[in-house]
Amino acid sequence: MPQSPLKLGNQKKKKMKSLEKGGLIGLHIEVVNSKNKDNIGIKGKIIDETKNMLIIKTKDKIKKMIKNQIYFSIKERNVKIDGREFVGTCEERIKKK
Repeated sequence: MPQSPLKLGNQKKKKMKSLEKGGLIGLHIEVVNSKNKDNIGIKGKIIDETKNMLIIKTKDKIKKMIKNQIYFSIKERNVKIDGREFVGTCEERIKKK
């Protein structure tokens, strides 16, 4: 997988820290890059999160995405994220900081 498409500035770093401490459930995302090219362009709302997966509700399906294989954008935060940054549960990410 290519390097992260964005160099994070101070503003984006602050957004990332707030996302890492909070959960992703309820956010609307779009997959912008993936090891599985069929996943690119998938849009939906995150309805659940496990250590290694994001469960996304699209218009007509429930999709399971492996975190360390996707880059995604979050509409509400106007930021693009490497899914590898979110491997682990919300609780584990909070403890790391």
